[in-house]
Amino acid sequence: MDQIAEQTAHFTYTQAQLSEMAADVLRVARELGATDAATEISEGSGLSVSVRKGQVETIEQNRDKVVGVTVMIGKRRGNASTSDFSPAALRATAEAAYNIARFTAEDDCAGLAEEELLERAPQDLELFHPWALDAERAIDIATRAEAAAFAVSPRIRNSDGASVSAQHSQFVLATTRGFSGGYPYSRHFISCAPIAGSGSGMQRDDWYSSKRSPLALAAPEDIGRYAAERALARLQARQLSTRRCPVLFEAPLAAGLLGAFVQAVSGGALYRKSTFLCDSLGQAVFAPHIQIHEQPHTPGAMGSAPFDEEGVRTRARDVVRDGVVQGYFLSTYSARKLGMQTTGNAGGSHNLTLTSSLTEPGDDFPAMLRKLGTGLLVTELMGQGVNYVTGDYSRGASGYWVENGVIQYPVEEITIAGNMAEMFQQIVAIGADSLVRGTKETGSILLEQMTIAGT
Repeated sequence: MDQIAEQTAHFTYTQAQLSEMAADVLRVARELGATDAATEISEGSGLSVSVRKGQVETIEQNRDKVVGVTVMIGKRRGNASTSDFSPAALRATAEAAYNIARFTAEDDCAGLAEEELLERAPQDLELFHPWALDAERAIDIATRAEAAAFAVSPRIRNSDGASVSAQHSQFVLATTRGFSGGYPYSRHFISCAPIAGSGSGMQRDDWYSSKRSPLALAAPEDIGRYAAERALARLQARQLSTRRCPVLFEAPLAAGLLGAFVQAVSGGALYRKSTFLCDSLGQAVFAPHIQIHEQPHTPGAMGSAPFDEEGVRTRARDVVRDGVVQGYFLSTYSARKLGMQTTGNAGGSHNLTLTSSLTEPGDDFPAMLRKLGTGLLVTELMGQGVNYVTGDYSRGASGYWVENGVIQYPVEEITIAGNMAEMFQQIVAIGADSLVRGTKETGSILLEQMTIAGT
């Protein structure tokens, strides 16, 4: 099946039809008297299935569509949206956005991105990989994942279920500054969450695989088995006494530390001065061996995009080089508030990779445990205990106590605490056990020391 036929199977409209609608919206906005206008028209379809203990729990099919319109009258901006794609509704939505703009206050930083920054010839990044998944097959995949978890041990006695989803979307973005672009994309998912033990000693864990292409998803049996092994390893967890010690963040959680950095150096937090990393450009925020690279054009990757949500071209760059911040994450608006230029990050980051120049090919997870020596391995975090104004970090946690590089026993009901400014500087090592979570990739991260609050 060619790509046009594949798109027809999942979408109601063609890209050409979406582009025609976008052009109509912009024409109406101009007729009304708009100085500038932008519109994004999108639609999507998907199937999600969940099973629990071998029984189907949910089957959900979705079809969504939306038109968003932004109208500028000088420095005044109005926004409106609709899910009705009829010509009358498109006109009414443009009129609504125009009327809102008439009565809003002027904002000197409002306005569309500069024409010279727009992506005129976006490349195909292979982001659309359709999955011809029906409910019967999705149920089979989820059931196989959960059955594999139960087969690991009789101590896997319960389950929070397994789920499978296939999602297909497409959009067109167009502005009165001559930009028009869009593409289809897909996101697919398999997960399993088994429960080990019984009574007050029960422990739950999970694992998942998420990719644009269904062919790249992990086997459902592998997901179920690994999730079960993780749940079993947490049985008979203990508490720790309060102490300070080295802490190793497992790779899935390490991606969260990278996410915290992104939030702290994003435009909204910076111009509001609500971040501990204000004025950090050119400053040594991380240990000298740390590198953070952004690569928006990796074919098929979850964070890839030829342009951002404003049509600004994306580009590969060093965000952090040798521990020093080289760039922020800015949209057009936040850049103007800061007296800077957009970085093509309206909508977020693109394929960030956190690495260390000290990492060796053999620095797998067992090697990272040996580097940890005696300390805490963290595998789960609870709560939202990050104060981005001060950098203070305090999260409920569970994981494993490690001695001489060997896991001794699971631990729970503890809190780990520190300050992110110090934590970034105290990264001792990053593992070669690299894992992609969403738009971020990193191995496990070893911190020199944190405070553990326990009994």
